[in-house]
Amino acid sequence: MKLRQTFTCPLELTHDMIKGKWKPIILWRLRLGKTTLAQLERDIDGITQKMLLEHLKELTAFGFVDKEVSDGYPLKTVYFLTRPQGEQVLEALTILQKIGISYMKEHGMEELLQKRGLL
Repeated sequence: MKLRQTFTCPLELTHDMIKGKWKPIILWRLRLGKTTLAQLERDIDGITQKMLLEHLKELTAFGFVDKEVSDGYPLKTVYFLTRPQGEQVLEALTILQKIGISYMKEHGMEELLQKRGLL
């Protein structure tokens, strides 16, 4: 992903780094710890492997995510949030999660929240 050269404020830059349907979801899932590509694909409903790889590549390039590749056969790659950048963006996503929960409560969606274990 290409970052814009001029921007009004740093928030625009950060938004460009994490915008999209899947990037915040990938980062949110990685809060649980190191995980494989296959597990991420299973945990995130609707994402394709191609899209997952593309977003992981971008998140890695921006310094929010890193990966470890083990030697041997088969190769095993695990992805994880970086420190401090990945953990900082997670703080922002936590606030967004709370806003979403509040909205859902106010609009009668508590049953869905309970079903997902969020209440």
